[in-house]
Amino acid sequence: MKIIHKNQTNKFKNSQVCFGEEYPLGDKDINGAVIEVKGRYPDKGRVVNLKCKELVYVLKGSGQIVVEGKQESFENGDILLIYSQEKYYWQANCTILIVCTPAFYPEQHKEVK
Repeated sequence: MKIIHKNQTNKFKNSQVCFGEEYPLGDKDINGAVIEVKGRYPDKGRVVNLKCKELVYVLKGSGQIVVEGKQESFENGDILLIYSQEKYYWQANCTILIVCTPAFYPEQHKEVK
């Protein structure tokens, strides 16, 4: 068993509208973060995780995600599953919990056209 307290999180900022706190589990198979999205992320193009799947739980707020050209709306209480290799962007005002497997690492997260 492992517990990570809020005061142990690592804050990060992906852009002016996307920022959050990573819970450093130190596990190569799974990790998680609480992220706020306050607009479009990325500001142009899309992003892709080359290795990780993301399970996303919407803690509060709502928005849209466009995955491989298909737009889906979401709101508080919804769950989304984003597969590795899927290109996507967010247009939202929300707070989300993202759990990644295998554990997220920045080098596998890319911005694409």
